[in-house]
Amino acid sequence: MEIVAVCVFVVALALIAFEWVHRTKVALAGAGLMVVIGVLDEEHAIEAVDWSTLGLLTGMMILVGLTERTGIFTYLALRVAQLSGGRPFRLVLLLALTTGVLSAFLDNLTTILLVVPVTLLIADVLRVSPVPLVLIEILASNIGGTATLIGDPPNILIGTHVPELSFIDFVVNLAPVSIVTLLATTGLLYLVFRRQLAVPPERALEVERLDPLEAIRGSRHIRRSLGVLAGTIVGFFLHSLLHVEPAVVALAGATVLLLVSVGDVDEAFARVDWTTLFFFLGLFVMVGGLEAQGVLARVADFLSDVTGGSRVAEGLVILWGAALGSALVDNIPFTAAMIPVVDRLQPVAGGFDDTNWWALALGACFGGNATVIAAAANVAASGVLARSGNPVSFTRFLVVGVPVTLFSLGIATGYLLLFQL
Repeated sequence: MEIVAVCVFVVALALIAFEWVHRTKVALAGAGLMVVIGVLDEEHAIEAVDWSTLGLLTGMMILVGLTERTGIFTYLALRVAQLSGGRPFRLVLLLALTTGVLSAFLDNLTTILLVVPVTLLIADVLRVSPVPLVLIEILASNIGGTATLIGDPPNILIGTHVPELSFIDFVVNLAPVSIVTLLATTGLLYLVFRRQLAVPPERALEVERLDPLEAIRGSRHIRRSLGVLAGTIVGFFLHSLLHVEPAVVALAGATVLLLVSVGDVDEAFARVDWTTLFFFLGLFVMVGGLEAQGVLARVADFLSDVTGGSRVAEGLVILWGAALGSALVDNIPFTAAMIPVVDRLQPVAGGFDDTNWWALALGACFGGNATVIAAAANVAASGVLARSGNPVSFTRFLVVGVPVTLFSLGIATGYLLLFQL
């Protein structure tokens, strides 16, 4: 049965990676198959689902969805374009920083879906190719999303699984390296794309004529939405002191916004990405099947033997292994599979050690930049580009993504060696 569980999971990963079938269909089919053939029973399948993760995602989707309809995020992106004055370096830096910061607090997939359409408009006004700008935003979203518990799906999975890690722990341990990496990679990418981003002086004046206020819809609702969103983020910072789970904070924020917003409930829930939630549900059950059959325990024992119990070697293997696995598969299923492995690598004595969790988060999030299939944000942005008539091939993304990933991992390695290992 152990071999069957591995085969089902590997086939599912291959189908997800090559996008032959929609990943939600694959995850649900794989989960159902594992239950039907007896890899794990129904009771353990339900226990395998991380309901905290699903609650956190649902709450944030409702919050961001209701806030997005006010037009505030479009307004912000257009203001950023105006502040750049049409100067390529300033434009790249401001777009990257805006994307990174929004990704840290809204999640990187949502951020990409918000900023890419506006970026296409900005590129059209400036008469430059939107591809370099969107590629920079994709990479910035994955790096910026690394900074917080809610910024990137791998962090959400880790944060909801490990109660010892608070929102502040993620910020303190991951935000500094994320900021350094974001600034360094943005500078590197500007050097690579600077010739493609040359803006004629007359086009720069067109940006000044844009009116960001046209994007705003309902100032009264904006104040309510931003107030609740800000309160929710404060709640994330305080959740460990209040002894409240992040999922409860997100769902409480969503509930408050539903009560004070002018829209109806049906509209709010229409903004929830149910396909993503059911993808996670199926994925949790498949990983639960591997765990029930002892597969993940074997992997943990193998890693322990290979590294000889060395804390340094263990952390670096997890960092680079997570990046490689995320690049080949998708960082969400890979992280879900690795969490029980890292759990087993916790020292028996000596208290809780968070180092391997930061290594996993950095590897999975930074590894999400390597290929166009490595993260959900990449897939979403490439889809928007293709529909706009600016498709990005797998190879073209690879040429940019792999060097940036290696560069980012180099920074992460130095950070772990200096401050964690």
